Amino acid sequence: MKAIAHVIALLAIAACGSLLEAANFGTVVIDAGHGGHDSGGQWGKVYEKHLALDTAVRLESKLQRLGYKTVMTRRSDCFISLPQRVTAGNRNDNAIFVSLHYNYTWKPEVSGLETFYYSEEGKRLAQCVHSSLIQRTHTVDRCAKYARYYVIRNSTLPAILVEGGFVSNESERNRMKSGWFRDTIAQGVVDGIQSYRSSSAFPIARLAYAR
Repeated sequence: MKAIAHVIALLAIAACGSLLEAANFGTVVIDAGHGGHDSGGQWGKVYEKHLALDTAVRLESKLQRLGYKTVMTRRSDCFISLPQRVTAGNRNDNAIFVSLHYNYTWKPEVSGLETFYYSEEGKRLAQCVHSSLIQRTHTVDRCAKYARYYVIRNSTLPAILVEGGFVSNESERNRMKSGWFRDTIAQGVVDGIQSYRSSSAFPIARLAYAR
Protein backbone atom coordinates (compact mmCIF):
# COMPACT_ATOMS: atom_id res chain seq x y z
CA MET A 1 0.00 0.00 0.00
CA LYS A 2 2.87 2.35 0.82
CA ALA A 3 4.35 1.71 -2.63
CA ILE A 4 1.04 2.54 -4.31
CA ALA A 5 0.72 5.70 -2.23
CA HIS A 6 4.24 6.68 -3.23
CA VAL A 7 3.44 6.23 -6.94
CA ILE A 8 0.26 8.27 -6.56
CA ALA A 9 2.23 11.02 -4.81
CA LEU A 10 4.80 11.09 -7.63
CA LEU A 11 2.03 11.31 -10.22
CA ALA A 12 0.44 14.17 -8.30
CA ILE A 13 3.75 16.02 -8.18
CA ALA A 14 4.22 15.54 -11.92
CA ALA A 15 0.70 16.78 -12.61
CA CYS A 16 1.27 19.76 -10.34
CA GLY A 17 4.48 20.58 -12.18
CA SER A 18 2.67 20.50 -15.49
CA LEU A 19 -0.03 22.81 -14.19
CA LEU A 20 2.56 25.14 -12.72
CA GLU A 21 4.32 25.39 -16.07
CA ALA A 22 1.01 26.15 -17.78
CA ALA A 23 0.09 28.76 -15.17
CA ASN A 24 3.44 30.54 -15.32
CA PHE A 25 3.60 31.21 -19.06
CA GLY A 26 4.43 34.80 -19.88
CA THR A 27 4.67 34.64 -23.68
CA VAL A 28 1.97 34.27 -26.30
CA VAL A 29 3.01 33.29 -29.82
CA ILE A 30 0.46 34.84 -32.21
CA ASP A 31 0.20 33.18 -35.60
CA ALA A 32 -1.77 35.16 -38.20
CA GLY A 33 -2.89 32.56 -40.72
CA HIS A 34 -1.97 32.60 -44.43
CA GLY A 35 -0.27 35.63 -46.03
CA GLY A 36 1.42 36.60 -49.30
CA HIS A 37 0.30 34.40 -52.18
CA ASP A 38 -1.71 32.29 -49.73
CA SER A 39 -4.89 34.34 -49.33
CA GLY A 40 -6.84 31.75 -47.35
CA GLY A 41 -10.63 32.04 -47.55
CA GLN A 42 -11.79 34.75 -49.94
CA TRP A 43 -15.06 36.34 -51.03
CA GLY A 44 -14.78 39.29 -53.38
CA LYS A 45 -12.25 41.67 -51.88
CA VAL A 46 -12.48 40.14 -48.41
CA TYR A 47 -9.36 38.03 -47.76
CA GLU A 48 -8.78 35.81 -44.76
CA LYS A 49 -5.08 36.72 -44.69
CA HIS A 50 -5.91 40.41 -44.07
CA LEU A 51 -8.54 39.66 -41.44
CA ALA A 52 -6.19 37.32 -39.58
CA LEU A 53 -3.30 39.78 -39.54
CA ASP A 54 -5.46 42.68 -38.35
CA THR A 55 -6.89 40.52 -35.56
CA ALA A 56 -3.38 39.37 -34.61
CA VAL A 57 -2.15 42.96 -34.30
CA ARG A 58 -5.13 43.85 -32.11
CA LEU A 59 -4.52 40.77 -29.97
CA GLU A 60 -0.85 41.63 -29.54
CA SER A 61 -1.66 45.15 -28.36
CA LYS A 62 -4.18 43.92 -25.80
CA LEU A 63 -1.84 41.24 -24.44
CA GLN A 64 1.10 43.62 -24.15
CA ARG A 65 -1.02 46.02 -22.11
CA LEU A 66 -1.56 43.16 -19.67
CA GLY A 67 2.18 42.52 -19.40
CA TYR A 68 2.54 39.52 -21.70
CA LYS A 69 5.49 39.12 -24.03
CA THR A 70 4.32 38.46 -27.57
CA VAL A 71 5.87 36.82 -30.62
CA MET A 72 4.28 37.33 -34.05
CA THR A 73 4.92 34.77 -36.79
CA ARG A 74 4.26 37.52 -39.36
CA ARG A 75 3.69 41.27 -39.21
CA SER A 76 2.99 41.97 -42.86
CA ASP A 77 1.34 40.43 -45.91
CA CYS A 78 4.09 37.87 -46.45
CA PHE A 79 4.07 34.09 -46.84
CA ILE A 80 5.38 32.06 -43.90
CA SER A 81 5.51 28.28 -44.30
CA LEU A 82 3.86 26.01 -41.74
CA PRO A 83 7.22 24.61 -40.51
CA GLN A 84 8.51 28.17 -40.07
CA ARG A 85 5.46 29.07 -37.99
CA VAL A 86 5.96 26.04 -35.77
CA THR A 87 9.68 26.75 -35.37
CA ALA A 88 8.95 30.35 -34.40
CA GLY A 89 6.67 29.08 -31.65
CA ASN A 90 8.70 26.15 -30.37
CA ARG A 91 11.81 28.23 -29.71
CA ASN A 92 9.96 29.95 -26.84
CA ASP A 93 9.83 28.68 -23.27
CA ASN A 94 6.86 29.15 -20.94
CA ALA A 95 4.62 30.13 -23.83
CA ILE A 96 1.36 29.28 -25.56
CA PHE A 97 0.61 29.27 -29.29
CA VAL A 98 -2.51 30.91 -30.79
CA SER A 99 -3.16 30.64 -34.54
CA LEU A 100 -5.81 33.02 -35.91
CA HIS A 101 -7.95 32.21 -38.94
CA TYR A 102 -11.31 32.93 -40.54
CA ASN A 103 -13.24 30.06 -42.06
CA TYR A 104 -14.61 29.27 -45.52
CA THR A 105 -16.94 26.69 -47.03
CA TRP A 106 -18.87 26.27 -50.28
CA LYS A 107 -22.09 26.23 -48.23
CA PRO A 108 -22.95 29.92 -47.70
CA GLU A 109 -25.48 29.18 -44.95
CA VAL A 110 -22.83 27.73 -42.59
CA SER A 111 -21.76 30.10 -39.82
CA GLY A 112 -20.21 30.21 -36.38
CA LEU A 113 -16.97 30.13 -34.43
CA GLU A 114 -14.84 27.09 -33.67
CA THR A 115 -11.55 26.54 -31.88
CA PHE A 116 -9.26 23.59 -32.55
CA TYR A 117 -6.70 21.80 -30.36
CA TYR A 118 -4.46 18.73 -30.62
CA SER A 119 -2.92 18.08 -27.18
CA GLU A 120 -4.64 17.72 -23.81
CA GLU A 121 -3.21 21.01 -22.59
CA GLY A 122 -4.26 22.59 -25.86
CA LYS A 123 -7.77 21.32 -25.17
CA ARG A 124 -7.91 23.18 -21.86
CA LEU A 125 -6.70 26.36 -23.54
CA ALA A 126 -9.14 25.93 -26.42
CA GLN A 127 -12.10 25.46 -24.11
CA CYS A 128 -11.27 28.63 -22.17
CA VAL A 129 -10.72 30.73 -25.29
CA HIS A 130 -13.73 29.37 -27.14
CA SER A 131 -16.06 29.98 -24.21
CA SER A 132 -14.88 33.60 -23.99
CA LEU A 133 -15.24 34.10 -27.75
CA ILE A 134 -18.85 32.91 -27.71
CA GLN A 135 -19.64 35.15 -24.73
CA ARG A 136 -18.13 38.16 -26.50
CA THR A 137 -19.54 37.62 -29.99
CA HIS A 138 -22.90 35.96 -29.27
CA THR A 139 -22.57 33.96 -32.45
CA VAL A 140 -23.18 30.34 -33.44
CA ASP A 141 -21.18 27.97 -31.23
CA ARG A 142 -19.40 25.32 -33.33
CA CYS A 143 -17.49 24.16 -30.24
CA ALA A 144 -13.87 23.55 -29.31
CA LYS A 145 -12.78 20.38 -31.07
CA TYR A 146 -9.84 18.10 -31.80
CA ALA A 147 -7.99 18.47 -35.11
CA ARG A 148 -4.64 17.57 -36.65
CA TYR A 149 -3.75 20.90 -38.25
CA TYR A 150 0.00 21.13 -38.80
CA VAL A 151 0.74 24.11 -36.57
CA ILE A 152 -1.05 22.73 -33.51
CA ARG A 153 -0.04 19.09 -34.09
CA ASN A 154 3.67 19.94 -34.26
CA SER A 155 3.74 22.57 -31.53
CA THR A 156 5.54 21.71 -28.31
CA LEU A 157 3.49 24.43 -26.59
CA PRO A 158 -0.16 24.40 -25.56
CA ALA A 159 -1.57 25.35 -28.97
CA ILE A 160 -4.92 26.28 -30.48
CA LEU A 161 -6.27 27.38 -33.84
CA VAL A 162 -9.18 29.85 -33.77
CA GLU A 163 -11.64 30.18 -36.66
CA GLY A 164 -13.39 33.52 -36.17
CA GLY A 165 -16.36 32.93 -38.45
CA PHE A 166 -17.02 32.19 -42.12
CA VAL A 167 -15.90 34.53 -44.89
CA SER A 168 -18.36 32.59 -47.08
CA ASN A 169 -21.35 33.58 -44.92
CA GLU A 170 -22.76 36.99 -45.85
CA SER A 171 -23.80 38.00 -42.36
CA GLU A 172 -20.52 37.00 -40.75
CA ARG A 173 -18.52 38.47 -43.63
CA ASN A 174 -20.18 41.84 -43.10
CA ARG A 175 -19.24 41.71 -39.42
CA MET A 176 -15.65 40.75 -40.19
CA LYS A 177 -15.27 43.81 -42.38
CA SER A 178 -15.89 45.99 -39.31
CA GLY A 179 -13.00 46.76 -36.98
CA TRP A 180 -15.22 46.40 -33.92
CA PHE A 181 -15.84 42.72 -34.67
CA ARG A 182 -12.17 41.88 -35.21
CA ASP A 183 -11.45 43.74 -31.98
CA THR A 184 -14.14 41.66 -30.26
CA ILE A 185 -12.49 38.46 -31.50
CA ALA A 186 -9.13 39.68 -30.15
CA GLN A 187 -10.66 40.56 -26.79
CA GLY A 188 -12.38 37.18 -26.58
CA VAL A 189 -9.04 35.46 -27.08
CA VAL A 190 -7.48 37.65 -24.38
CA ASP A 191 -10.28 36.83 -21.94
CA GLY A 192 -9.82 33.14 -22.66
CA ILE A 193 -6.07 33.28 -22.14
CA GLN A 194 -6.57 35.00 -18.80
CA SER A 195 -9.16 32.40 -17.81
CA TYR A 196 -6.82 29.57 -18.81
CA ARG A 197 -3.98 31.04 -16.79
CA SER A 198 -6.20 31.43 -13.71
CA SER A 199 -7.68 27.93 -14.00
CA SER A 200 -4.20 26.44 -14.34
CA ALA A 201 -2.99 28.14 -11.19
CA PHE A 202 -6.00 27.25 -9.01
CA PRO A 203 -5.28 23.53 -8.45
CA ILE A 204 -1.72 24.35 -7.38
CA ALA A 205 -2.89 26.83 -4.75
CA ARG A 206 -5.46 24.30 -3.50
CA LEU A 207 -2.80 21.56 -3.23
CA ALA A 208 -0.57 23.88 -1.22
CA TYR A 209 -3.26 24.19 1.47
CA ALA A 210 -4.12 20.50 1.48
CA ARG A 211 -1.15 19.20 3.41
